[in-house]
Amino acid sequence: MPTGAITGYIDVAQVVLYAFWIFFAGLIYYLHRENKREGYPLESDRSPYITVQGYPAVPPSKTYLLPHGGSVTVENGRPDTREIRAEPVHKWPGAPLEPTGDPMVDGVGPAAYAERADVVDLTFEGEDKIVPLRAAHGFYLEERDPDPRGMDVVGADGAVGGVVREVWVDRSEIIIRFLEVELPGGDRGTVLLPWNYCRVDTWLNVVKVVSILGEQFARVPRIRSADKVTFLEEDKIMAYYAGGYLYATPARQEPLL
Repeated sequence: MPTGAITGYIDVAQVVLYAFWIFFAGLIYYLHRENKREGYPLESDRSPYITVQGYPAVPPSKTYLLPHGGSVTVENGRPDTREIRAEPVHKWPGAPLEPTGDPMVDGVGPAAYAERADVVDLTFEGEDKIVPLRAAHGFYLEERDPDPRGMDVVGADGAVGGVVREVWVDRSEIIIRFLEVELPGGDRGTVLLPWNYCRVDTWLNVVKVVSILGEQFARVPRIRSADKVTFLEEDKIMAYYAGGYLYATPARQEPLL
């Protein structure tokens, strides 16, 4: 028999090929099942008693070890029990939803957010990852770049929504994440403005935001700590500004033509 032959009809190359096919099929099955850890089983518009999960079924619960100690267990399916503050515009299954309240605050449509862990993100060294410059020792703004602190923040309608008081940086990525905006009217507090949702205009000495109006800065979700932001708080803030592109004004919900 030739080199590598096991019998007259099968050799090592064939065995390796078949083993690879079996491994690859198992990998596809595993990845497809792991992909259903969030969002499944789907909710049926016909009946709450129908389980929509397809094949393979939703994987069992799994416990993950966290890098800074502790663990978190992902439950089977992770059902979302939040109230949906929107109603279908028609009676048939899959009809689009129409908000019943303030969609930017209620988390509807583009303003929806994920229920992430309500804990602070940490750096590899175990420090708070996203912090204001007043708490980020050794970090500063490059003097050749514009410094937005002290600039007015204007919304899409040109109205002033507040004044930038501080810059929040990411200690791991070494970039700006948020601007801390002080609301007008005395002790109304501060809100965070994501850096990617604004543009610094050095000619007019203002920070422009096109996603929301000036008066809507007062309703931006607040953070509990003055120098920390959690995963959940970050997602809610991002969702609020994202939702403004559709819900900031009634005209934005209408067709362009």
